This record gives sequence, structure tokens and C-alpha cells, in this order.
Amino acid sequence: MKRIALLLGAALLFSGFAQAATKPVIRLGARVFTEQTVLAEITARYLNQNGFDVRITGGLGSNLARSAHETGQLDMVWEYTGVSLVSYNHIDERMPSAAATYAKVKELDARKGLIWLAPSKFSNTYALALPRKIAEQYPQVNSISQLNQVLREEKQRTHVIALDTEFANRPDGLVGLTETYDLQLTRRNIRQMDAGLVYTALRNGQVFSGLVYTTDGRLSAFDLKLLEDDKHYFPDYTAAPVVRKEVLDAHPQLATLLKPLAEQLDDQTLRELNAKVDVEHQSPGKVAAEYLRQHPPAQEQP
Repeated sequence: MKRIALLLGAALLFSGFAQAATKPVIRLGARVFTEQTVLAEITARYLNQNGFDVRITGGLGSNLARSAHETGQLDMVWEYTGVSLVSYNHIDERMPSAAATYAKVKELDARKGLIWLAPSKFSNTYALALPRKIAEQYPQVNSISQLNQVLREEKQRTHVIALDTEFANRPDGLVGLTETYDLQLTRRNIRQMDAGLVYTALRNGQVFSGLVYTTDGRLSAFDLKLLEDDKHYFPDYTAAPVVRKEVLDAHPQLATLLKPLAEQLDDQTLRELNAKVDVEHQSPGKVAAEYLRQHPPAQEQP
């Protein structure tokens, strides 16, 4: 009997190894900022629970992530419509709505073998923000145009604008913003730094204004005032999972699985998740696990 039990145990063990080995592998890319890391952790844990072996490659720049995705080194990324529209597909035309932007990038990227799945309900666009102390000193500044007016009127003062390095060098970044608003900026006005340090500089009052993300949890925690993009320079940046066509063809259930996950992610949810990492200093893995425990996506019944 003891021998039979040992043989049965070994059989079950090898069976478990075989099942693990047959799990389809999904190579998931994540860019270098908090939100991407959190989204990747949530997605990986969720798909792992549903029969996939998800392997995350994080800390990627936008262009590197896109290149890896197009060449088949990555199977899936969470992408933003505005980034694909302007940076990857080089479309300067402004879309009339978020839905139109999504439809356009879905069409363009499908030609490259990249399929946009159901979009989320959050849009992480850019904005310029003021520290509370500066906002109180300049109560008339509520938009980017009004900020530019101050820059024009106070040329003798060096009002520093903090920008993350990627934005400063992207085609949908500083150059286009400067042209749209005719911003009165010189090298003395610009400070390029890591995206996280922009928030630190704003909180500490080290800069006059800074570039922020509209779903960042530090906006409220650091008491920052968002300025209106009154000339509508920044496109919509709705996020959605984008999967290589051959991967989706092989595993069509990915579309069904990821739809309810994407649709329950809205602006407020992302601000709260991002704040847990950037303000409360929780690990992205812990934040993802707790989110899924409290908000398991409701999958459609066959």
C-alpha cells in the first residue's frame, strides 16, 4: 500500500508539472511609470488565475516597448490611444472624440498585427499643474494660456517648468505644446527629470509648474492644481490592452477575459491604485493582489 501511495503521489506530481508546462505563456510589457507597473501586475495575476503563465518585462520606454511589441518580443501591452495615434502612427489630425481616437488607432494598428481589445474607462492624459503656493500667488492662472501670459509678462523672472525626459523628446510632447500655445520658454525655464521627481519638485515648491498625469494619485496628496488645456493640445489617452494578432488567434478567450477587467478601471480607480504605490509606498504586487481580491472581474457566462 505504501508503494502504491508513493506511485500515486509521484503521478499526481508529474501531472501537476505537465499542466504547468502546458500553460500558454503571455509576455506582457510595462513601461517605466507606476500606472503601467500596476496594470501589468493586475493583468498578470488575473490571467494567471485563468490558465495563463504571464511573464512581465517592465521598466520599458515607449519606443522600446512598441518596437518589442511589433517585432513579436512582447505579446501584450496596455497602450494609450493618444500615444499610438501621434507617436507611433504619426497622425497629427485631432480626433473629434475618444471613441474616434480609439477607432482610428484600432484600424491603424491592426495593419501591423496589433489588436486593440475592449478599452478601459480611464484616460491618462497629460496636464500642467501648479503647486498650491504658486496657485495662491497667481489665482488668475487656471489654464495653459493664462500660464503663458504670466511667462510673457514676467520674462525677467525664471519661472521653471518641470517635464519628464520622455515628454520633452516625444513628437506629441514639448515641441507640439510649445507651438500650440506659443509658449515663452527658454533653456533656463525647462528642467528635464524623471517623472516621479516632477511631483517631488512640485510638492517642495522647487518649480513654478510641472507636467503631470491626470490619473496620478499624487495630484490630491500633494495638493496640486491642474490647468485647463484650453487649446485642446493633448489628445485622448484612453488605455486598453493590445495583443498581437497571432497570440489572440491562438487564445481568443483573452478578449473575453480582459473585457470586464478593462471596463471596471476608471479615472478614480487608477488614482487610488497609483496613490497606494506612490504615496503610501505599497508594492505594486500587493496593490494588484488586493484590488483583485476586492474587485474580481465579473466574467460573462457562456
